[in-house]
Amino acid sequence: MTELQLLQAYWWLLISVLGAALVFMLFVLGGQSMLPCGWSNENRQLMVNSLGRKWELTFTSLVVFGGAFFASFPLFYSTSFGGAYWLWMTILFSFVLQAVSYEFRRKRGNLYGTRTYDTFLLINGVVGCVLLGVAVGMMFFGGDFEIVRTNLLDASSPVISRWAPTRGLEAMASWQCLLLGVAVFFLARTQAALYFINNIRTDDQTFNAKIRRAVLANGLVFAVLFVAWVIVLFLTPGMRAEADGTVVSVDNLYLHNMLDMWWWAVSFVLGVVLVLWGIFSTVLSKTSRSGIWFSGIGIILVVVALFAVAGYNSTCYLPSVSHPQSSLTLANSSSSLFTLKTMSWVSILVPFVLAYIWYVWRKMNAGGLSAADVEGNGHQY
Repeated sequence: MTELQLLQAYWWLLISVLGAALVFMLFVLGGQSMLPCGWSNENRQLMVNSLGRKWELTFTSLVVFGGAFFASFPLFYSTSFGGAYWLWMTILFSFVLQAVSYEFRRKRGNLYGTRTYDTFLLINGVVGCVLLGVAVGMMFFGGDFEIVRTNLLDASSPVISRWAPTRGLEAMASWQCLLLGVAVFFLARTQAALYFINNIRTDDQTFNAKIRRAVLANGLVFAVLFVAWVIVLFLTPGMRAEADGTVVSVDNLYLHNMLDMWWWAVSFVLGVVLVLWGIFSTVLSKTSRSGIWFSGIGIILVVVALFAVAGYNSTCYLPSVSHPQSSLTLANSSSSLFTLKTMSWVSILVPFVLAYIWYVWRKMNAGGLSAADVEGNGHQY
């Protein structure tokens, strides 16, 4: 393996970890989607305040994920983010609604009332989760685009990648991508319920029982949808680049990748077990509050494994369904050796950033959240 290939693999792993962190943080959006579910005003305010302490980490995770892709694999960034316009703009617009809602929901002089902003949070919770799942689904099931590098010489339109006129709408209509999107939505709701159990301290037994039922209900729906999606994925042909760069279709490619790179299969299976353990250990025990950490670690292991089978082994991590030879691989879409090497030195700071986030998380969650924390002069979102 050359130095360039090693750096490409390293940055793909780093992007996988950032993507996994983003999926974990989607519990904030999942919690927002649960706000209209018949809670008392006090409990709803507790939920919003609990989520409000973490919402910025979710948006930051999305920005860092996109920034890492831009720096290390710029052709993907320009092709997907710049081409699938309606998909990504809808996602970003929903996050704008989220930011506005947490900023103005309880602000003095609010003319629209909290319910309006709760509706905005609901929209972000549903649309953000489902469409981010659709965007990831495109990395397996493809998009409708073409890449012509000689277009750079065309002074009238120096654009390398061109997307179909649907601009990402075709991905939003793909049942395979939507299946993953809905699975991600119910995963986020499951994680949100586990987070509330871990973070909110209340003597309201009705609330506690309802939250634990939400873990089971959403967890079961997620498990069914995710198993269905994995079966579809393993039965779907994938695209792989040959040694000369020619892209060919391979039956059951992702299943073969999982078996060929057995260590990622171990990560995948272990992650699934941890997610299920986090769900059922919480449901079966009325005192367990640590389920989110088991499921959270499991999510990271599963997502990193899925990214690995999508990008490693010369696999096309963004296939083109209309122009297969335009499909993107780690080799044909990365930055230069100099750029990747320079950024690798910067990436040394990532563990320190993660350590800081963990420290802040612990400080904010110390002792949990109770009604007293949001009464009187307590900060309310």
